[in-house]
Amino acid sequence: MKKYSVRLVVLSLVFGVLVGFTSISFAQEEVIPGEYYNLSDYEELTGEKITEFNESPMLAELVEQGKLPPVEERLPNNPLVVTPYEEIGQYGGTWKRTWGGMSDSPGPYKLCSEHLVMFDKDGTKILPNVAESWEVSEDAKVYIFKLREGIKWSDGVPLTTDDVVFWYEDILLNEEITPAIPKWLTAGEEPLKLEKVDTYTFKVEFAEPNPLFLISIGKMGGGHTFFAPRHYLEQFHPRYTPKEEIDKLVKEAGLEDWYQLFSNMNDFLLNPDLPVLYPWKATNLPTATLQIMERNPYYWKIDPAGNQLPYIDKITHTLLVAGGAGETAVLKAIAGEVDMQERGFVLDDYTLLMENRSAGNYRVLKWPQGTGASPAILPNQNVKDPALREIFEDKRFRIALSLAMNREELNQLFYLGLGEPRQASIISGAPFYDPEWEKVYAEYDPEKANGYLDEMGLTERDKDGFRLRPDGKTLSITIEYSGDRPYLEVIKQYWESIGIKVALKPLERSLYVVRAEAGDVEVGVWGFDRNVAILSDPGHLLGTVVEAPWAPLYATWYRTNGKGGEEPKGDIRKIYELWDEVRVTADEEQRDELFKGIIDLHKENIWMIGTVGEVPQLIVAKNNFRNIPDGLLWDDNIRSPKNGRPEQFFFKQ
Repeated sequence: MKKYSVRLVVLSLVFGVLVGFTSISFAQEEVIPGEYYNLSDYEELTGEKITEFNESPMLAELVEQGKLPPVEERLPNNPLVVTPYEEIGQYGGTWKRTWGGMSDSPGPYKLCSEHLVMFDKDGTKILPNVAESWEVSEDAKVYIFKLREGIKWSDGVPLTTDDVVFWYEDILLNEEITPAIPKWLTAGEEPLKLEKVDTYTFKVEFAEPNPLFLISIGKMGGGHTFFAPRHYLEQFHPRYTPKEEIDKLVKEAGLEDWYQLFSNMNDFLLNPDLPVLYPWKATNLPTATLQIMERNPYYWKIDPAGNQLPYIDKITHTLLVAGGAGETAVLKAIAGEVDMQERGFVLDDYTLLMENRSAGNYRVLKWPQGTGASPAILPNQNVKDPALREIFEDKRFRIALSLAMNREELNQLFYLGLGEPRQASIISGAPFYDPEWEKVYAEYDPEKANGYLDEMGLTERDKDGFRLRPDGKTLSITIEYSGDRPYLEVIKQYWESIGIKVALKPLERSLYVVRAEAGDVEVGVWGFDRNVAILSDPGHLLGTVVEAPWAPLYATWYRTNGKGGEEPKGDIRKIYELWDEVRVTADEEQRDELFKGIIDLHKENIWMIGTVGEVPQLIVAKNNFRNIPDGLLWDDNIRSPKNGRPEQFFFKQ
């Protein structure tokens, strides 16, 4: 990405085609705490050689017993170096956490995610991971990846391109396992084509340019994508194992079909026997009261001193029973029974957590969430009432709603003053942050708000003092929402003070989503989240997040290629046109300029009205739990807290 040095090369590949490629070298100018470096690049950057490797005492004992090969044989030829946030760590310890079972599975998955490539800690560029290097064709249609040679699954079997081909042919292209191929693995409505080049090299080709492909890999969710342990999973796949044998296993598991069994066997939480590439692997089933993950002896990352990671031996997740007395993450933390945890804590817990730091022997860290508005208020541009639509489509109305809100008061009343009063915009510190967008129409100025409404001709009032619509009816709007949103009562007061009658309508979430997607919600409420690495997930800016209905029928038209919804017009149409260009533009500078055009349209129109954003994610960490920074960005797109590099967390003795 931007901070990489690039050179243009022409590669003659074994498949006999000459293609112009951009080859990327990971030559940062300095060593950055909490980042990933190929060992070869780290040595070139620092001038220091790592010639000896070390391992945890628990693994050294197994080596001595002849149950494991030496650490040098378990590491790849070019290990990945993880630079610690504070210092070289110490081996040992069990990291205690809580969880809610498989419904809370993102917790363990985000600690363990290992993708082909990964985002850096701030989501600004792509770094090597399972892939040691790659090349990209000038038209962004062809990608060639080199796997880290010598990397091994947790059972010691080497990872090769045979595992990649198995994932492609037998998982991705199998319609029973994968009924719908994810859009980021397609271009021009066609799925990618994948070809094995040699034992460690494979080629991916798209029908049309797909310049955001690497970004999409870095963002993807849990599980292995682009590789799967073929040597293990073949026993559950009818292409390799007689169907009658698999059917017996299906019956024993109480399932209905083979693909359900296969999916379960390919989930490291549901199947502790599954070989993985993660720093820790599950050792028991998630139904246990105490779910346990133990270090992977073949993990392929090291610290700058040559110590094989992770530092921590085990992670345990205590199962919390819903509604059980004392069964909350907060009370467990206060009791000193949590070593480090982020899930289960909300801002309302802050005071209680801070007051009990000494008793629990912990500190409270705050990572700014990648949420530009908590929440955003969303006047529906496709509202069904014709008179309201005309009003909502006038940006002066949206500006008036924005100016009528006292965001600083909201911050103090509902966010303990820990958030940032701001417009619904990309957070500071993330790519494409725009300080003007953050502040535009975000000041508290009810006089100016009234002026905009008067300018629209909404000057007549009813007997209660509310403004009248052009058709003579009271200007009344209904805010529909799901969840507990006490701040809406205050926002209602702000807007009624400028002459707009407001009704609040709480809904169960599934009903809210159905109404929002159908365009039936007049004004919706949802967070403008996933701001970090937003090129990988621009749904809020496009209006395609169904829970955030600022233009749901236009979004349906766009998602269905004109087969449904309502054809967009004006600046919203321009957003879709710009995004269509962004998706196929290989030149990064040109692509960024196009994307900034989308931001400029939002900045001008304020379709999403912000309140307070950058509200921190609370993290409890024991005082001896180290190498975890404070103030790091928190966002699902970068798999937080994985961007904190959990493999280098340790207990200081």
